[in-house]
Amino acid sequence: MTQINYYTPEGLDKLKKELHELKTVERPKISQQIAEARDKGDLSENAEYDAAKEAQGLLEARISKMETAIANARVVDESRMDTSKAYILSKVTIKNLGNGQELTYQLVAENEANLAEKKISVDSPIGKGLLGKELGEVAEIDVPAGKVKFEIVGISR
Repeated sequence: MTQINYYTPEGLDKLKKELHELKTVERPKISQQIAEARDKGDLSENAEYDAAKEAQGLLEARISKMETAIANARVVDESRMDTSKAYILSKVTIKNLGNGQELTYQLVAENEANLAEKKISVDSPIGKGLLGKELGEVAEIDVPAGKVKFEIVGISR
């Protein structure tokens, strides 16, 4: 089953640039390391060669994963977003009913999540708990510290 990932135009562009960097800079760098290690002789006892081949495998796996993510990416048209409920790319203002603190987060795809930018993944416990909720609704969310109740006090684009 193919998982569709939703992105902002900026998020998808960032992902494409990172993939380009991996293919055009990192891949040749690792190939060069393998060639240099191969030139040092016996491959059966060459730790540098083994390390370079392992790094190559990890890089290729990462490239493959990113290519799949881009192939299954959909850009969300924010101008057509419904603000009656919390969906991906919605900016949701929540009030913690335990301490009264209000916070605003944007719900984004996992690859775009960045807490410093107040962007949380829709796959995180809080993101999952907020999805589909309406203004005024209370979401009871399991977090590592226990259950927390959040009231939805604002939804915007």
